[in-house]
Amino acid sequence: MYLIPEIEASHEEIKALRRTLHAHPELRYEETATAQLVAENLARWGLTVHRGMGKTGVVGVLKRGSSGRCVGLRADMDALPITEMNTFDHRSRNEGRMHACGHDGHTAMLLGAAKHLAEHGKFDGTIVFIFQPAEEGGAGAKAMIKDGLFEQFPVDAVFGIHNWPGMPARHFGVTEGPMMASSNIFSITIQGTGSHAALPHNGHDPIFAAVQIANGLQGIITRSKKPIDTAVLSITQIHAGDAVNVVPDEAWLGGTVRTFTVETLDLIERRMRTIAESTAAAYECKAVVDFRRNYPPTINDPEQTQFAASVMQDVVGAQNVDTSVEPTMGAEDFSFMLLAKPGCYAFLGNGEGGHRDSGHGVGPCMLHNASYDFNDALLSVGSTYWVKLAERFLSV
Repeated sequence: MYLIPEIEASHEEIKALRRTLHAHPELRYEETATAQLVAENLARWGLTVHRGMGKTGVVGVLKRGSSGRCVGLRADMDALPITEMNTFDHRSRNEGRMHACGHDGHTAMLLGAAKHLAEHGKFDGTIVFIFQPAEEGGAGAKAMIKDGLFEQFPVDAVFGIHNWPGMPARHFGVTEGPMMASSNIFSITIQGTGSHAALPHNGHDPIFAAVQIANGLQGIITRSKKPIDTAVLSITQIHAGDAVNVVPDEAWLGGTVRTFTVETLDLIERRMRTIAESTAAAYECKAVVDFRRNYPPTINDPEQTQFAASVMQDVVGAQNVDTSVEPTMGAEDFSFMLLAKPGCYAFLGNGEGGHRDSGHGVGPCMLHNASYDFNDALLSVGSTYWVKLAERFLSV
């Protein structure tokens, strides 16, 4: 394993920043103190700082030489609405908010890289450090792009990274093509005609129709799409009625759809509407489908993925890089950036949780868990990766 000595020497400084961020988490589009900390440090290290892109986003720019080449490095900054169970010293001071996904670590790793590149970097071109708000359901990447991120900073490629619990610490995982799924939600409202439960023939039962629709929707996964096209359709809510002896006028069901391709998503949405509307009509009810596409699939560019993997191997050794890691049906709004620019999104192993300080919660060290904590041993690895990737992309 090769870690840059100057980055290792700065470990305690970057660790302190990470733990400060962990102790003061902010939710999507509320990252004002986080953005201030990021901006102040970038300015202190001599970067040109731009504030307010995507509402609370921060962009730092470092340019050297005369090359027009430009690379983007992205970290997310927002926390989750979770009450932290940990009681160690750097636990959340903001009640009901927690860095339970490691965005504090992602931000710290990119800050560590910015510090080193500003002080020691050898490259010809421009590095754009993108500190993004609102990854957790707020589509902050999309907001930054809408505000002109890639018009103002026209990067040739963009790269992102996420810590991954369960993967051995300091190991990388990446794959060409789909890395994470699209995230979509749906609701189906079935309008019927209520009646006394003892006299169901006097009405049109929306609950019965809802049950048939729920069963029918699973046929999309097993019979409408190609078996090799991965997709998940999960009904997670069914609501109807207020009394045991009354058939209600209305029933409602909802859930999520995840796919690795837009084409499969199009098929599922189209078939959902047909099945819901036709099935409801068969029982003399009416169905209204609301289908909302949140995040598209995260799809890695093959060329940039091969390039990023070669950098990973240089940092931690080829034996510690899985270049065909199993994609996940979780979603990530870095996908919007990969729609706009070629690039690569990768996982960095966070370990099994043994790194946590005494006073951690009784739960597992998993993402979106109240007992989670980022593994500070990754800070030098992630920062070294960012530095070597940027320098190689903009090699002199």
